[in-house]
Amino acid sequence: MKRKNRIIGAFTALVCAVSIMASCSASTADENSSGGAAKDSPKGTSASNGDFKYGHIQIPGKDGSLCSAPIYIAYEKGFFAEQGFDVELISADFETRKIGLNNGTIPIVNGDFQFFPSIENGIDVKVVDGLHEGCIKFAVRPDSDIYTVNDLKGKKIAVDEIGGTPHQTASLWLENAGISADPADGEVTFLPYSDGNLEFEALQNGEVDVAAVWDPLGSVKEKAGEVRIIFDLSTDDFFKDHFCCFLYASNKLIKEDPQQIADLLKAYRKAQEWIYENPEEAVDIITEKKHSAIEDKELAVQLIKSYGYPSASEHGSEWDAKVQENVQYFVNGLSQIGYLQSDPKDFAKELYYKVDVS
Repeated sequence: MKRKNRIIGAFTALVCAVSIMASCSASTADENSSGGAAKDSPKGTSASNGDFKYGHIQIPGKDGSLCSAPIYIAYEKGFFAEQGFDVELISADFETRKIGLNNGTIPIVNGDFQFFPSIENGIDVKVVDGLHEGCIKFAVRPDSDIYTVNDLKGKKIAVDEIGGTPHQTASLWLENAGISADPADGEVTFLPYSDGNLEFEALQNGEVDVAAVWDPLGSVKEKAGEVRIIFDLSTDDFFKDHFCCFLYASNKLIKEDPQQIADLLKAYRKAQEWIYENPEEAVDIITEKKHSAIEDKELAVQLIKSYGYPSASEHGSEWDAKVQENVQYFVNGLSQIGYLQSDPKDFAKELYYKVDVS
């Protein structure tokens, strides 16, 4: 049953915060502090003479998750540079990403459907591509009495940030099972932690009952016998075989310089295809350059392969239709639980922008 006006209130506050902050300087992207952004040195040069067609840009890509593998590879292998970008990898929370996309200071980010409600409320962003499939897990203590979503009523769930992908994934999982994720209803409580390791500390200390985390942390802890996984985005019936992460581009830049977005997608797609062909070497690069903290390379390769990175042939004539179908799928799901109020078909059409990368 569709829950009108539920959950929306919680996200309206986030959207309002963005609206207030959007007129401010995007200097938060230069702050090495919690909730802001931390910088990395630019990598690579252009294929010709060291000049970059598009100059210096910032891309959020320092979150430590394996989800961001295409960003790490495009950066380290020089795929961004080949397309004319002097890329600086930064860390940026959900709010910073939305502000940067809205005003064009951040051209592109990866993320799941957590952006959909904000876009409905006016953030000037478009889905331009799909990145990969599942990479989020929900963990409990091995001795926990929680086994299914139906056991979560009255429980505390740790997430990286309110409004982020693990939070919205958990909310959708709960709502589909008839459990309200609206904090006003008090059926579950979400607690934000700035780091996945802090989530696991809170789990072990009994401060929370569930830790919703990005890979590889959940899988590492599971293999060590420290947690039991109750939800896997890559295998759950609702989420499996659908994109975990989309690529979102600033609509301001799409209007002003669509070729820049097209060239960014070329770098991302080349990285996806390279990972598909070279998963072991991709893991070597990611671990050696310390983009993700995972020592178990065998596990990392297994996870990378499970994300369904597309090959060059998959990036063919049917790829854009697949992205559009995934957008519609999650718009429908969020609409059914009251996260979105727009007509699903019209909103999905407005949400997706097909970029000509030819």
